[in-house]
Amino acid sequence: MNINESNLGTSSFRPCVLSDFDDTAAHQNVAELLLKTFGDSSWETIRAQFRNGDLTLKDYQEIVFRNISVDIPTMQQHVRENASLRPYFGELAEYCCVNNFPMAIVSQGLDFYIEALIQGEGYSSIPIFAVNTSINEKGISYQYNYVRPGNESQGNSKGLIVNNYQKKGHTVYYIGDGRSDFEAALEADVVFAHSVLAEECQRKNIPFIPFRDFGDVLRTLQCNQSKYEMQSNTNNV
Repeated sequence: MNINESNLGTSSFRPCVLSDFDDTAAHQNVAELLLKTFGDSSWETIRAQFRNGDLTLKDYQEIVFRNISVDIPTMQQHVRENASLRPYFGELAEYCCVNNFPMAIVSQGLDFYIEALIQGEGYSSIPIFAVNTSINEKGISYQYNYVRPGNESQGNSKGLIVNNYQKKGHTVYYIGDGRSDFEAALEADVVFAHSVLAEECQRKNIPFIPFRDFGDVLRTLQCNQSKYEMQSNTNNV
């Protein structure tokens, strides 16, 4: 699927790229990487409750990370040493920077482990929309700054962030892999999907581009930018 002709015909080509983090921007599920190393023995049982629909993602995540005894710097160091970004992430980030196209991470994960990889790899200018965390005497506390009014129990809304960029005039390219990405996929203009999200899009007849790595996104952006420039040149003749 490419951008449709009506989008290409707007006064300017203003895409933005929003990517999920775990299993998408990151090659690994970084949350589970940390839980397998530092989580207590109950985390997989609690994950099963989440997968069975007995817990929201918000509740599951808060419970399992509160049970981790190591500090945040230790977890961040583990991420930097053991996680990696998916191929062509850097090339896409550079292309977006050169062309002034916004690029951001949109995740229902926790900010500290996302920052450890994204900023650790040198991409500190890329905004991260995630669960904000802080430390107090009781351990980790969680702040949800991107919720839809009336849906606070679900935590952050990826679809809301998509809508916010669209309201600024951007055509949103969204990349994801899981059920938590489906709301964003319903709202986005161009969807790249793999794993569970691809299966869900197929089941509900939502157009998407299969995602292997960020080279797929980069090539589509370049192609659509060329189409826009050709159309603009024709219109100006």
